[in-house]
Amino acid sequence: MANILILAALPEEGDALFPGEGTKDDGPFAVRQLAANGHALTIAICGLGKVNAALCMGVFGGEADLLLMSGTCGSLGAAPGAYWIAEAVQHDYGASEPGLFRRYRAGEWPIGEAGEAHFPAMADPGVDLPHARIASGDSFVACPDAAADLKDNLGASLVDMEVGAVAQVAARLGKPWAAIKAVTDDANGESAGDFHTNLVRAAELAAREVERLVDRL
Repeated sequence: MANILILAALPEEGDALFPGEGTKDDGPFAVRQLAANGHALTIAICGLGKVNAALCMGVFGGEADLLLMSGTCGSLGAAPGAYWIAEAVQHDYGASEPGLFRRYRAGEWPIGEAGEAHFPAMADPGVDLPHARIASGDSFVACPDAAADLKDNLGASLVDMEVGAVAQVAARLGKPWAAIKAVTDDANGESAGDFHTNLVRAAELAAREVERLVDRL
C-alpha cells in the first residue's frame, strides 16, 4: 500500500476526485482522506500559486510515497483534453538582465550559463494520455505574446500556476511526482471567461484520469 498525496489548487478540482468518498476536515487545506485501490490517499486543496502548493506539500508530503497533482491548465497550442505532465518548468524563475529574462532551473543559482530548467516526472505507468511539458508561474497567462514566449523559449505546450512547485519540492524531498491536467483555455484574451466556463468539465476530466492512474499503481 502506498501513501499518496494528491493536490488540487481549487475546490472544484479537489471535489472532483473520488467524489463523496472519505472524510474532510475543516482546516485551511480542506484535507480529505480515503482508501482507494489498496492505497491511502490524502487529497488537499492547496490554493492557487507556487507558494500555496509548496506549503501544502511541506505540511503533508513528508509521509507520502508519491506526490500527485490534479487540475486544470491553459493551452500553449495543445489540443483540448487531459495530459500526462512529463516535465515541469517554472517560467518566472531566473535572472533579469538588460532586455532579457534568463530562465534557470528553480532553486539553482540564477547566475552564469543557464542550463536545462525542467524537472522530469515519474515514468508514465501506461495511462495512455499525451505527454506535455508544463510551464508554471505565479501569473494567469491571458496574452498570446506571453504564451508564444513560453512555447518558443521553454518548449512548453501547457501553462499553470502550481505543477512546477510540486516538481521542485518533490525533487528536494527525493520523492516521485506526477500530474495530470486538463485544458480550460488557450492563454489568450478570452482565457478568463473560458476558464470559468470550462473549469468544472476540465476538473472532472483530469480527476477521472487521476483515478485511473491510482488504479494502475
